[in-house]
Amino acid sequence: MRLPMDRDPRCPFDPPAGLRGLPPMARLEFSDGHLGWLATTSEAARAVLSDPRFSARRELKHPAVRFTTPGAAGRPAPAGFFGAMDPPEHTRYRRLLTGQFTLRRMRLLEPRIERVAADHLDAMAAAGPPADLVSAYALPIPSVVICELLGVPYADHDFFQERSLRIVAPDGDVDGATADLAGYLGELVRRKRSAPEDDLISGLLGELPDEELVTVAMLLLVAGHETTANMLALGVFALLEAGRAYEEGPNGTDTVEELLRWLSIVHLGAPSRAALEDVVVAGTPVGKGETVALSLPMINRDPAVFGDPDVLDPGRAEARRHLSFGHGVHQCLGQQLARLELRLGLRALFGRLPGLRLAVPAAEIPLKQHAAVYGVASLPVTWSQDR
Repeated sequence: MRLPMDRDPRCPFDPPAGLRGLPPMARLEFSDGHLGWLATTSEAARAVLSDPRFSARRELKHPAVRFTTPGAAGRPAPAGFFGAMDPPEHTRYRRLLTGQFTLRRMRLLEPRIERVAADHLDAMAAAGPPADLVSAYALPIPSVVICELLGVPYADHDFFQERSLRIVAPDGDVDGATADLAGYLGELVRRKRSAPEDDLISGLLGELPDEELVTVAMLLLVAGHETTANMLALGVFALLEAGRAYEEGPNGTDTVEELLRWLSIVHLGAPSRAALEDVVVAGTPVGKGETVALSLPMINRDPAVFGDPDVLDPGRAEARRHLSFGHGVHQCLGQQLARLELRLGLRALFGRLPGLRLAVPAAEIPLKQHAAVYGVASLPVTWSQDR
Protein backbone atom coordinates (compact mmCIF):
# COMPACT_ATOMS: atom_id res chain seq x y z
CA MET A 1 0.00 0.00 0.00
CA ARG A 2 1.19 3.51 -0.83
CA LEU A 3 0.38 6.17 1.76
CA PRO A 4 -3.10 7.64 1.10
CA MET A 5 -2.88 11.44 1.27
CA ASP A 6 -5.82 13.01 -0.56
CA ARG A 7 -8.84 13.90 1.55
CA ASP A 8 -12.38 13.89 0.18
CA PRO A 9 -13.44 17.51 -0.55
CA ARG A 10 -16.93 16.54 0.68
CA CYS A 11 -15.44 15.54 4.07
CA PRO A 12 -12.34 17.76 4.28
CA PHE A 13 -11.82 17.29 8.02
CA ASP A 14 -11.71 13.49 7.98
CA PRO A 15 -8.63 11.32 7.39
CA PRO A 16 -8.05 10.05 3.84
CA ALA A 17 -10.52 7.25 3.14
CA GLY A 18 -7.71 4.82 2.35
CA LEU A 19 -6.52 4.93 5.96
CA ARG A 20 -9.80 3.63 7.35
CA GLY A 21 -9.88 0.05 8.55
CA LEU A 22 -6.10 -0.43 8.67
CA PRO A 23 -4.53 -2.53 11.46
CA PRO A 24 -2.46 -0.83 14.22
CA MET A 25 0.68 -1.55 12.19
CA ALA A 26 -0.05 -1.51 8.44
CA ARG A 27 2.44 -2.58 5.77
CA LEU A 28 3.45 0.45 3.73
CA GLU A 29 5.36 0.98 0.50
CA PHE A 30 7.50 4.06 0.97
CA SER A 31 8.13 6.61 -1.75
CA ASP A 32 11.57 5.15 -2.54
CA GLY A 33 10.11 1.65 -3.05
CA HIS A 34 11.15 0.21 0.31
CA LEU A 35 8.59 -1.55 2.50
CA GLY A 36 7.98 -0.31 6.01
CA TRP A 37 5.16 0.27 8.44
CA LEU A 38 2.47 2.83 9.25
CA ALA A 39 1.38 3.12 12.90
CA THR A 40 -2.34 3.97 12.99
CA THR A 41 -3.26 3.75 16.69
CA SER A 42 -2.27 5.73 19.75
CA GLU A 43 -0.84 2.66 21.48
CA ALA A 44 1.38 1.74 18.54
CA ALA A 45 2.61 5.31 18.03
CA ARG A 46 3.50 5.85 21.67
CA ALA A 47 5.26 2.50 21.78
CA VAL A 48 7.49 3.51 18.85
CA LEU A 49 8.24 7.01 20.21
CA SER A 50 9.10 5.77 23.70
CA ASP A 51 11.35 2.88 22.62
CA PRO A 52 15.11 3.65 22.36
CA ARG A 53 15.41 0.77 19.89
CA PHE A 54 13.94 3.17 17.30
CA SER A 55 16.07 5.96 15.83
CA ALA A 56 15.16 9.37 14.42
CA ARG A 57 18.37 9.60 12.38
CA ARG A 58 17.50 10.59 8.84
CA GLU A 59 20.16 8.49 7.14
CA LEU A 60 18.65 5.31 8.63
CA LYS A 61 15.08 5.93 7.47
CA HIS A 62 13.10 5.73 4.26
CA PRO A 63 10.73 8.57 3.30
CA ALA A 64 7.02 7.81 3.47
CA VAL A 65 6.38 10.69 1.06
CA ARG A 66 8.51 11.89 -1.82
CA PHE A 67 11.41 14.19 -0.98
CA THR A 68 11.81 17.06 -3.43
CA THR A 69 15.52 17.28 -2.63
CA PRO A 70 17.20 14.21 -4.23
CA GLY A 71 19.06 12.09 -1.69
CA ALA A 72 17.93 14.10 1.36
CA ALA A 73 16.51 11.02 3.06
CA GLY A 74 19.81 9.16 2.83
CA ARG A 75 22.05 11.90 4.20
CA PRO A 76 22.80 12.56 7.87
CA ALA A 77 21.03 15.60 9.28
CA PRO A 78 23.09 18.82 9.09
CA ALA A 79 24.39 20.33 12.31
CA GLY A 80 21.49 21.88 14.18
CA PHE A 81 18.78 19.75 12.55
CA PHE A 82 17.92 18.27 15.94
CA GLY A 83 14.58 16.71 14.93
CA ALA A 84 16.47 14.02 13.00
CA MET A 85 18.93 13.19 15.76
CA ASP A 86 19.05 10.77 18.69
CA PRO A 87 20.39 11.35 22.20
CA PRO A 88 22.81 12.66 23.28
CA GLU A 89 22.91 15.11 20.32
CA HIS A 90 19.14 15.63 20.37
CA THR A 91 19.19 16.09 24.15
CA ARG A 92 21.82 18.82 23.94
CA TYR A 93 19.84 20.91 21.46
CA ARG A 94 16.58 20.34 23.29
CA ARG A 95 17.98 21.55 26.59
CA LEU A 96 19.32 24.70 24.98
CA LEU A 97 16.00 25.47 23.26
CA THR A 98 13.75 24.58 26.19
CA GLY A 99 15.45 27.37 28.13
CA GLN A 100 14.36 29.83 25.42
CA PHE A 101 10.65 28.87 25.45
CA THR A 102 10.15 30.24 28.94
CA LEU A 103 6.92 31.20 30.70
CA ARG A 104 8.24 34.76 30.85
CA ARG A 105 8.67 34.92 27.09
CA MET A 106 5.19 33.44 26.49
CA ARG A 107 3.66 36.03 28.82
CA LEU A 108 5.47 38.82 27.00
CA LEU A 109 4.13 37.55 23.68
CA GLU A 110 0.49 37.27 24.80
CA PRO A 111 -0.37 41.00 24.64
CA ARG A 112 1.51 41.23 21.34
CA ILE A 113 -0.59 38.40 19.87
CA GLU A 114 -3.78 40.09 21.10
CA ARG A 115 -2.69 43.38 19.53
CA VAL A 116 -1.82 41.75 16.20
CA ALA A 117 -5.18 39.97 16.12
CA ALA A 118 -7.04 43.19 16.97
CA ASP A 119 -5.19 45.19 14.32
CA HIS A 120 -6.02 42.69 11.58
CA LEU A 121 -9.64 42.43 12.69
CA ASP A 122 -9.85 46.24 12.62
CA ALA A 123 -8.60 46.16 9.03
CA MET A 124 -11.11 43.46 8.08
CA ALA A 125 -13.97 45.36 9.71
CA ALA A 126 -12.97 48.61 8.02
CA ALA A 127 -12.85 46.96 4.59
CA GLY A 128 -16.14 45.18 5.25
CA PRO A 129 -17.14 41.65 4.31
CA PRO A 130 -16.32 39.38 2.62
CA ALA A 131 -12.67 38.67 3.36
CA ASP A 132 -10.19 35.86 2.79
CA LEU A 133 -9.42 34.74 6.33
CA VAL A 134 -6.18 33.02 5.29
CA SER A 135 -4.41 36.09 3.94
CA ALA A 136 -6.18 38.65 6.15
CA TYR A 137 -5.82 36.87 9.49
CA ALA A 138 -4.53 33.29 9.71
CA LEU A 139 -1.14 33.89 8.06
CA PRO A 140 -0.20 37.25 9.61
CA ILE A 141 -0.67 36.23 13.25
CA PRO A 142 1.90 33.39 13.41
CA SER A 143 4.22 35.30 11.06
CA VAL A 144 4.39 38.25 13.46
CA VAL A 145 4.77 35.99 16.48
CA ILE A 146 7.62 33.86 15.12
CA CYS A 147 9.39 37.06 14.03
CA GLU A 148 9.06 38.46 17.56
CA LEU A 149 10.33 35.23 19.10
CA LEU A 150 13.37 34.81 16.85
CA GLY A 151 14.16 38.48 16.42
CA VAL A 152 13.52 38.47 12.67
CA PRO A 153 12.38 41.84 11.26
CA TYR A 154 8.70 41.52 10.35
CA ALA A 155 9.33 43.74 7.34
CA ASP A 156 10.96 40.67 5.78
CA HIS A 157 8.02 38.33 6.44
CA ASP A 158 7.01 38.09 2.78
CA PHE A 159 10.49 36.81 1.96
CA PHE A 160 10.62 34.01 4.55
CA GLN A 161 6.92 33.16 4.18
CA GLU A 162 7.34 32.52 0.45
CA ARG A 163 10.50 30.45 1.02
CA SER A 164 8.86 28.46 3.80
CA LEU A 165 5.95 27.63 1.53
CA ARG A 166 8.32 26.40 -1.19
CA ILE A 167 10.05 24.12 1.31
CA VAL A 168 6.86 22.29 2.34
CA ALA A 169 5.09 22.38 -1.06
CA PRO A 170 5.05 19.07 -2.96
CA ASP A 171 6.82 20.53 -6.00
CA GLY A 172 8.69 23.33 -4.27
CA ASP A 173 12.27 24.33 -4.99
CA VAL A 174 13.58 23.06 -1.66
CA ASP A 175 17.27 23.56 -2.42
CA GLY A 176 16.81 27.12 -3.68
CA ALA A 177 14.44 28.15 -0.89
CA THR A 178 16.69 26.60 1.76
CA ALA A 179 19.74 28.39 0.38
CA ASP A 180 17.87 31.71 0.36
CA LEU A 181 16.77 31.30 3.97
CA ALA A 182 20.20 30.13 5.10
CA GLY A 183 21.84 33.17 3.53
CA TYR A 184 19.30 35.54 5.08
CA LEU A 185 19.53 33.98 8.56
CA GLY A 186 23.33 33.79 8.39
CA GLU A 187 23.51 37.53 7.88
CA LEU A 188 20.96 38.06 10.67
CA VAL A 189 23.03 35.95 13.09
CA ARG A 190 26.17 37.93 12.24
CA ARG A 191 24.34 41.20 12.94
CA LYS A 192 23.10 39.91 16.28
CA ARG A 193 26.59 38.88 17.33
CA SER A 194 27.51 42.54 16.98
CA ALA A 195 24.30 43.84 18.60
CA PRO A 196 22.37 41.12 20.50
CA GLU A 197 18.76 41.72 21.52
CA ASP A 198 16.16 40.04 23.75
CA ASP A 199 15.18 37.25 21.36
CA LEU A 200 15.76 33.53 20.89
CA ILE A 201 18.58 33.83 18.37
CA SER A 202 20.48 36.27 20.60
CA GLY A 203 19.91 33.98 23.57
CA LEU A 204 21.73 31.14 21.79
CA LEU A 205 24.71 33.16 20.51
CA GLY A 206 26.99 31.91 23.27
CA GLU A 207 25.84 28.30 22.90
CA LEU A 208 25.98 27.47 19.18
CA PRO A 209 28.27 28.33 16.25
CA ASP A 210 26.74 30.25 13.35
CA GLU A 211 26.15 27.20 11.12
CA GLU A 212 24.15 25.35 13.79
CA LEU A 213 22.28 28.45 14.89
CA VAL A 214 21.18 29.16 11.31
CA THR A 215 19.79 25.62 10.96
CA VAL A 216 17.96 25.83 14.29
CA ALA A 217 16.49 29.22 13.39
CA MET A 218 15.40 27.93 9.98
CA LEU A 219 13.64 24.94 11.56
CA LEU A 220 11.76 27.15 13.99
CA LEU A 221 10.95 29.76 11.35
CA VAL A 222 9.45 27.27 8.88
CA ALA A 223 7.65 25.18 11.50
CA GLY A 224 6.53 28.19 13.53
CA HIS A 225 4.03 29.70 11.14
CA GLU A 226 2.98 27.34 8.33
CA THR A 227 1.39 24.76 10.64
CA THR A 228 -0.22 27.31 12.97
CA ALA A 229 -1.64 29.34 10.09
CA ASN A 230 -3.20 26.23 8.56
CA MET A 231 -4.56 25.16 11.93
CA LEU A 232 -6.15 28.55 12.57
CA ALA A 233 -7.84 28.74 9.18
CA LEU A 234 -8.95 25.11 9.12
CA GLY A 235 -10.15 25.36 12.72
CA VAL A 236 -12.44 28.27 11.84
CA PHE A 237 -13.69 26.34 8.80
CA ALA A 238 -14.46 23.30 10.99
CA LEU A 239 -16.28 25.32 13.66
CA LEU A 240 -18.39 27.20 11.12
CA GLU A 241 -19.32 23.98 9.30
CA ALA A 242 -20.31 22.40 12.62
CA GLY A 243 -22.43 25.46 13.51
CA ARG A 244 -20.32 26.18 16.59
CA ALA A 245 -18.83 29.34 18.02
CA TYR A 246 -15.52 29.34 19.83
CA GLU A 247 -15.97 28.36 23.49
CA GLU A 248 -13.44 28.21 26.28
CA GLY A 249 -13.52 25.88 29.25
CA PRO A 250 -11.96 26.53 32.65
CA ASN A 251 -8.46 26.33 31.18
CA GLY A 252 -9.32 28.20 28.01
CA THR A 253 -8.16 25.41 25.75
CA ASP A 254 -11.04 22.94 25.39
CA THR A 255 -11.90 23.88 21.80
CA VAL A 256 -8.25 24.26 20.81
CA GLU A 257 -7.35 20.78 22.07
CA GLU A 258 -10.30 19.18 20.30
CA LEU A 259 -9.52 20.96 17.03
CA LEU A 260 -5.89 19.84 17.23
CA ARG A 261 -7.09 16.27 17.69
CA TRP A 262 -9.90 16.29 15.15
CA LEU A 263 -8.14 18.06 12.29
CA SER A 264 -4.57 16.69 12.44
CA ILE A 265 -3.29 19.04 9.75
CA VAL A 266 0.08 17.27 9.82
CA HIS A 267 -0.20 13.90 8.07
CA LEU A 268 2.94 12.26 9.45
CA GLY A 269 3.83 13.12 13.00
CA ALA A 270 6.84 13.22 15.30
CA PRO A 271 9.02 12.18 12.41
CA SER A 272 9.28 8.52 11.45
CA ARG A 273 11.60 6.09 13.21
CA ALA A 274 13.98 3.36 12.03
CA ALA A 275 14.28 0.09 13.97
CA LEU A 276 17.81 -0.46 15.26
CA GLU A 277 17.03 -4.12 15.93
CA ASP A 278 14.11 -6.50 15.57
CA VAL A 279 11.19 -5.12 17.63
CA VAL A 280 7.58 -6.15 18.19
CA VAL A 281 5.07 -3.26 18.11
CA ALA A 282 1.36 -3.87 18.82
CA GLY A 283 1.92 -7.56 18.18
CA THR A 284 3.62 -6.92 14.83
CA PRO A 285 7.29 -7.85 14.23
CA VAL A 286 9.28 -4.93 12.82
CA GLY A 287 12.60 -5.93 11.29
CA LYS A 288 15.92 -4.22 11.94
CA GLY A 289 16.36 -1.35 9.48
CA GLU A 290 12.65 -0.98 8.71
CA THR A 291 11.00 2.44 9.00
CA VAL A 292 7.81 3.15 10.94
CA ALA A 293 5.83 6.25 9.97
CA LEU A 294 3.05 7.64 12.18
CA SER A 295 -0.39 8.50 10.78
CA LEU A 296 -1.58 11.43 12.90
CA PRO A 297 -5.07 11.55 11.32
CA MET A 298 -5.71 7.97 12.41
CA ILE A 299 -3.89 8.14 15.75
CA ASN A 300 -5.96 11.16 16.76
CA ARG A 301 -9.16 9.39 15.66
CA ASP A 302 -8.38 6.23 17.64
CA PRO A 303 -11.70 4.94 19.05
CA ALA A 304 -9.87 3.13 21.85
CA VAL A 305 -8.86 6.53 23.22
CA PHE A 306 -11.49 9.00 22.04
CA GLY A 307 -14.77 7.05 22.06
CA ASP A 308 -16.65 8.38 19.04
CA PRO A 309 -13.63 10.02 17.40
CA ASP A 310 -15.34 11.34 14.26
CA VAL A 311 -17.53 13.75 16.24
CA LEU A 312 -16.22 17.26 16.94
CA ASP A 313 -16.78 17.67 20.70
CA PRO A 314 -14.98 20.60 22.42
CA GLY A 315 -16.02 19.14 25.79
CA ARG A 316 -14.16 15.89 25.16
CA ALA A 317 -12.21 15.07 28.33
CA GLU A 318 -9.66 12.96 26.43
CA ALA A 319 -8.73 15.70 23.92
CA ARG A 320 -5.38 16.43 25.55
CA ARG A 321 -4.23 12.89 24.75
CA HIS A 322 -3.93 13.67 21.05
CA LEU A 323 -0.54 13.29 19.40
CA SER A 324 -0.38 16.52 17.39
CA PHE A 325 2.68 17.76 19.28
CA GLY A 326 4.53 14.47 19.75
CA HIS A 327 4.97 12.31 22.82
CA GLY A 328 7.24 12.31 25.86
CA VAL A 329 10.71 13.68 25.09
CA HIS A 330 9.52 14.16 21.51
CA GLN A 331 7.00 16.86 22.49
CA CYS A 332 7.22 19.86 20.15
CA LEU A 333 9.18 22.72 21.71
CA GLY A 334 6.77 25.37 20.43
CA GLN A 335 3.56 23.61 21.40
CA GLN A 336 2.52 26.06 24.13
CA LEU A 337 3.12 29.01 21.83
CA ALA A 338 0.99 27.38 19.12
CA ARG A 339 -1.81 26.77 21.63
CA LEU A 340 -1.58 30.39 22.77
CA GLU A 341 -1.83 31.72 19.21
CA LEU A 342 -4.81 29.50 18.42
CA ARG A 343 -6.66 30.34 21.63
CA LEU A 344 -6.16 34.10 21.36
CA GLY A 345 -6.75 34.15 17.61
CA LEU A 346 -10.02 32.21 17.79
CA ARG A 347 -11.25 34.13 20.81
CA ALA A 348 -10.66 37.50 19.13
CA LEU A 349 -12.15 36.44 15.81
CA PHE A 350 -15.42 35.01 17.12
CA GLY A 351 -15.73 37.77 19.71
CA ARG A 352 -15.20 40.61 17.29
CA LEU A 353 -17.10 39.51 14.17
CA PRO A 354 -20.72 38.62 15.07
CA GLY A 355 -22.50 36.24 12.76
CA LEU A 356 -19.24 34.99 11.25
CA ARG A 357 -19.97 32.49 8.48
CA LEU A 358 -18.60 31.08 5.24
CA ALA A 359 -19.10 33.36 2.26
CA VAL A 360 -19.28 30.43 -0.19
CA PRO A 361 -20.56 26.85 0.11
CA ALA A 362 -18.15 24.59 1.99
CA ALA A 363 -17.66 22.44 -1.14
CA GLU A 364 -16.13 25.47 -2.89
CA ILE A 365 -13.40 26.04 -0.28
CA PRO A 366 -10.08 25.27 -2.06
CA LEU A 367 -8.09 22.61 -0.21
CA LYS A 368 -4.32 22.78 0.12
CA GLN A 369 -2.45 19.47 -0.01
CA HIS A 370 1.26 19.45 0.80
CA ALA A 371 3.53 16.50 1.40
CA ALA A 372 3.24 16.98 5.16
CA VAL A 373 0.67 19.69 5.92
CA TYR A 374 -3.01 19.89 5.03
CA GLY A 375 -5.09 23.08 5.01
CA VAL A 376 -7.10 25.47 2.89
CA ALA A 377 -5.66 27.80 0.25
CA SER A 378 -8.22 30.49 1.05
CA LEU A 379 -11.25 30.80 3.33
CA PRO A 380 -13.84 33.37 2.17
CA VAL A 381 -15.90 34.52 5.16
CA THR A 382 -18.52 37.15 5.87
CA TRP A 383 -20.14 38.50 9.02
CA SER A 384 -22.88 40.78 10.29
CA GLN A 385 -22.01 44.46 10.22
CA ASP A 386 -24.60 45.43 12.82
CA ARG A 387 -23.21 45.43 16.35
